[in-house]
Amino acid sequence: MWKRACDTASKCIAESKEYNKQRWDKSHMEPDFKEGDQVLVSTVNFNNLKGPKKLRDSFVGPLTMIKLIGKNAVEVKLTEEFSRKHPVFPMSLVKP
Repeated sequence: MWKRACDTASKCIAESKEYNKQRWDKSHMEPDFKEGDQVLVSTVNFNNLKGPKKLRDSFVGPLTMIKLIGKNAVEVKLTEEFSRKHPVFPMSLVKP
């Protein structure tokens, strides 16, 4: 009886994972960036911007993408205003 319950639970978990994967793949598209593309960078982690946070721009740019680092990061050419920032940002903070 215990074995059957474990098998049923494992089967349900596998079906649920497959269902969720199909739903994610259906609605999610990976952005395909190339060197030289213009991108916007999120200001979520920019603490040195002036003015109240509520009134700041959500994104800065457009900035030129220098290179793609793996699948999860992008190196951008920063303007003089942000020259002290590290130029590599995760894909979650970049949009085309």
